[in-house]
Amino acid sequence: MPRTDPGTPPRALAGPLRQWPLLVVVAGVAAGLAIALIGSDTWRFGSLVIGASLGVGAVERLALPRADAGLLQVRSKPFDVAALAICAVAIIALAVAVPSGGG
Repeated sequence: MPRTDPGTPPRALAGPLRQWPLLVVVAGVAAGLAIALIGSDTWRFGSLVIGASLGVGAVERLALPRADAGLLQVRSKPFDVAALAICAVAIIALAVAVPSGGG
């Protein structure tokens, strides 16, 4: 029987735990959607949370080595960072620029 370090997660958990960068982004986007769906006044804050989560994803992809990026890596590092950053800026800009409905 092979010896394992007590701090090492079992093999069944090793795969899902490696996907933490994507999980952070997905959790942030889900939280933003939940905030936006709470009421008609919260859509702007929810959109800002979604944009911030995508921005965090861009920083994670930029900072993490290829082996640790998990499913956050789709194409090359410059492409992934640019795509996430452009989407983050676009969503945040739209959330700030769209005028309020109450006039």
